[in-house]
Amino acid sequence: MTAPPLHERLRAAAAELQSDRVSLAEMAAAHGPAAQGTLLVLMAAPCLLPVAGVGTLLGLGLVAVALAMWRGHELVCLPPRVADMALPRQGAQRVLGLMAGFYAFASRCSRERLTHLVRTGSCRWLASGVGAMAVLIVLPIPFGNVLPALALTAIGLGMVFRDGVAVVLGAVFGVLALAFTAGLGLAAWHWGGEGLTAWLAA
Repeated sequence: MTAPPLHERLRAAAAELQSDRVSLAEMAAAHGPAAQGTLLVLMAAPCLLPVAGVGTLLGLGLVAVALAMWRGHELVCLPPRVADMALPRQGAQRVLGLMAGFYAFASRCSRERLTHLVRTGSCRWLASGVGAMAVLIVLPIPFGNVLPALALTAIGLGMVFRDGVAVVLGAVFGVLALAFTAGLGLAAWHWGGEGLTAWLAA
């Protein structure tokens, strides 16, 4: 018997929630086994929002995913602090509903192609990229979460739908994220150095 599509499973799981508060681990379980792709999307998507502290905490979970990918593990063990993050039931239902709509839309645009880019056990280069994006999300950089979160969301979708084109798109966002961060660092060093020189001259 064929399992229902992911977006249908998420909508059913949202309707069946009973607890007053729902943890991130429970929302991850609603996707099925805690696979790398779904966890990437679940934790990267909220980092697109300008909510203080979210990127720092979820970035730790994304590092855990990167480590699992590096070791070739299918399942991911989230750090307790990340797994225990909780939302009120209505908020969790809204998140799962939004994720369901997101997956339904993505399923119409994605298909299996360039699948060698998403093979488990042969993606250490991808694990390195995910780890780098997770570190950028943790860093307190103004608007610095957007590009790495987009990169990880695209990579996660590519892993879910076995779509290497989405992974390539995620890699492009990742390169842009690294370039943006490097540019900010160089600007800070340049202006900081000029400020220090002017202070010493005075």
